[in-house]
Formats: sequence, structure tokens, C-alpha cells
Amino acid sequence: MSQDSGMLIIGGGVASVSAATELREQGYSGAVTLVTRELHPPYHRPPITKDLLRGDAPVGVVPDDWYAEHDVTLLTRSPVMTLDLEQRVARLANKREVGYDKLLLATGAMVRRLPVEGATLPGVHYLRAPLNAQHVREELDGPRRVVLVGGSFVAVEAAATLRALGHECTMVMLEDRCLATSFGGEVAQHVDDLLRAKGVTIHHGGQVSSFLGDERVTAVATSDGLEVPADVVIVGVGAVPDTKLAHSAGLEIGASRGILCDARLTTSDPHVFSAGDVCEYDSVLHGRHVRIEHERHAEAQGRTAARNMLGHGVEHTELPYFWSDIADWTSLEYVGLAGDIDQEVVTGDRDGDFTVWQLSQGRVVGAVTRGRPEDLEEARAVITEGAELPAQLATELARA
Repeated sequence: MSQDSGMLIIGGGVASVSAATELREQGYSGAVTLVTRELHPPYHRPPITKDLLRGDAPVGVVPDDWYAEHDVTLLTRSPVMTLDLEQRVARLANKREVGYDKLLLATGAMVRRLPVEGATLPGVHYLRAPLNAQHVREELDGPRRVVLVGGSFVAVEAAATLRALGHECTMVMLEDRCLATSFGGEVAQHVDDLLRAKGVTIHHGGQVSSFLGDERVTAVATSDGLEVPADVVIVGVGAVPDTKLAHSAGLEIGASRGILCDARLTTSDPHVFSAGDVCEYDSVLHGRHVRIEHERHAEAQGRTAARNMLGHGVEHTELPYFWSDIADWTSLEYVGLAGDIDQEVVTGDRDGDFTVWQLSQGRVVGAVTRGRPEDLEEARAVITEGAELPAQLATELARA
């Protein structure tokens, strides 16, 4: 085993930093090494579709000097090529070998790429890293026609940001409404209406068949015969868990293509744990294996994984929470279990601050709010503790 043995963390996001922080806060004094292929120290990803498109710099999860202050070895630009689970050694692209006692895989997810004609034309972009946002900005030196493919958080938030900057934005998506999978029908309709009111054109029900152009992209063609002129294209059609390293090492992969873990975020190797977008864990709240792609949940999983790397044996019981800032037009927050929703109940003012309560077989399983954070806390209590329904929700259910 390498002399570097201790806690090894692979990945450049919030889960990795959260785990390193928790290790130190729990009193672990051994070696902690954080390895990432990224150019930058771990940074927050949500601003990529917002602040970074406006020209701001990446925001680090912690200040750059935090790593030295907490005796955490940070290796950027250091892809891990192979894992030897038997010897407990990670081999880097620069030939360095890093041993470990316990390992956390927080390798995140990769953008889902469209395998269509013209996909490699200049002007077709994916937003995953700060450099991607920089390349988009460089092509938007004046008012431009921007086509955004998909109804995801990336596509919606980027469309809002660029429209607010004065660009002509058109969204093309297979989905019947933006963010319907994440937020449900009521909120999806609210988002659609808001984007259109702000001047974003939306085409639903069309699958991209090709990107047109010779030297660079000039239009997006869809399966239903639409051709949308484009100076710049941003594709946001979801993400794929980055399990290449885990799979090649022989770790078990789950049904949603994440690294399969138990409720303690332990993989099929007892010395290896996982957290973040790549982690497919046995959720005691959901009653099934789930994989959740949101920054706040990744941060919480990092803490759970760190405790279990230290032998605490705790289950991950964090109720998923996430948010979306759509320019400065609206901010949406969610807590819940997602899954099958058969009823939605709206409380508050549909034209102002409101909450959409999501139910499955009469049981509250989630809530999405605009401007009513107190409802999120009540929803959290109802879902996790079996608390009584809030009076306003109970009244609306009685009317239904």
C-alpha cells in the first residue's frame, strides 16, 4: 500500500469538500487527499447557468487557502486512471499512486450529449464547467439568437439568464412543459408562462434531429419539421453518472446507472463509499434505491459518507431539498421524495407567493414553493415526522 494511506476523496464538487470538512470536524487527524481532474479547486456548479454566463468568476466551495489550513492535500488537474481495490491504490494520469484506507467516490455526472448530425459544429455548447460558460460568453458579444435544447434546469436557467441579457432565446424540447419531471405540472406551467411572458419562445414536443450549418451551427432541426435559426446553441438534456472509474474497478452499478450503495453510502467494496450525483443509494425515506442530482443533497451525502468512513455506521436520512433561481424573475424551492404524484394542491396566491403540495395516495410526498419558506419546513415535518397537515392545506383538501 502507498505511503499516502489515509482518506482519499475523488471528485471536484461539494460532496468532496463536505466530506473532507466533516472528517476534520469529527476529529480525524490522518491524511486526507482530494483528487480532481478539474482545472479549478472544487466550485459550486449552479452559478454556471447564471452568474458565470454573466461574466462572474467561479465560486469555490471553500476559500483556496482552506485546504492548507485544514491539512487537506488538493490535487487538481489529476485524473484518476485506475483503482486497485485489492491493494487500495488509485493510479493517476501523472503516474503517481495514492493509497487509501477508505475511499470516497464523488465523481459526479457528465452531460448527456445528443448523438445527432452536426453535434460537433462550432457554436454547439454544453454547460458543465466554468470554461464552458466562458466559451458561450465569448460568442455572445452582441445580441444573438440562442437556441436552448431541453426542458431541464440547465436549459431553463440559461434561457432566463441570456434573455435577461437581451438575447433572443428559443427553447426546443421533447417535454410538454419545462421542469415537469422535477417540479410537477402546476409549477411547470408557472415556469412556462413566466418564460413566455419574458419573451422566451418555447417549442414543446419536438426532438432535435440535427444541427444545421457548414463552418458553424446556423439552425436546429427537429423531428416534427421545425428549423430554428441559431447563432449559438446550448444543450441541456440531462446528465449521465460518471461511473467509468467505478465500473472499471469492478464496483456494482445500479439500475439508474449510478454507483450502487447501501443506506450508509457504502459501495459493494466495504472500503469504498460514494456521494453526490453518482451515488445510487438505498434510501430509507424513499423505500428504494434512488439517485439525486442536486447540490444540497450532495453536500449532505458527503457528511454522511465521511462519518461512515470513520466507522460511525449512520444511515443517510436527509430529505432531498433543491432550488432553482430563474434569472431574477422567480426562485423556486422544493423538499420531498419525488416519485409518483397523483394530486397537487395549491395554497397561497398563484400570481404571487404560493406553494404546490404534492400528494401520492393521499400522503404528502413533496412541496414546491415560491416565496413561502415556512411551508417547506411544515412539509419537511409532515413527510419525515408524520406531523399534522398545515391548516391551509387541510382546508383545500377538504374542498377537493
